[in-house]
Amino acid sequence: MSKTIRELADELKVSKQTIQYHYQRLPTKNRQKDSQGKNVISLTAERIIRGKVAKNLVAKDQQTGSEKATKTSKENNELIATLRREVADLKSQRDKQLATKDQQIDNLTKLLGQSQQLQLLTEKKVENFKPITSKKNELTDSNSKNSVWWHFW
Repeated sequence: MSKTIRELADELKVSKQTIQYHYQRLPTKNRQKDSQGKNVISLTAERIIRGKVAKNLVAKDQQTGSEKATKTSKENNELIATLRREVADLKSQRDKQLATKDQQIDNLTKLLGQSQQLQLLTEKKVENFKPITSKKNELTDSNSKNSVWWHFW
C-alpha cells in the first residue's frame, strides 16, 4: 500500500521536507503519482527512504553523542580546575593555621619557662626563710629544755 509523504514523515518522526528531499533524489522509476497528481511512496521507495533517513538519524545521534562527549569533557576539565583551586586554597589555609599554632606553641613555651623560673625563685626564698624560723624555734626549744634540766639538778 502506498503512503503519502506526510504519512511517512509522521511515521518516521521527521519533517515532511526531509522525506520530500529523499523522494526527489530517487530514481524516476521509483517515484509515483496518484490519480490526483500527488506524490505517493511505493513500498520500494519507502524502503529506500527509510534506509537513508535511518542513516541520517544515526549520524545525527553520533554527532550529538560526540558533542555531548565534548561538552562532558569540557565540564570535567572545568571541574578539575575548580577542584585544584580549592585544594590550593585549602593548603594555603592549612599553612596559615600551622604558622599560627607554631607561634602559640612558642609563646606557651616561653610562658612555661618563665613560670618555672618564678617557681624556683619562690622555692629559694622559702628555703632561705625556713632556716631563720627553724633556728628561732630551736633556740626557744633548747632554752626551755635547759631550764627544765636546771630545775632537776
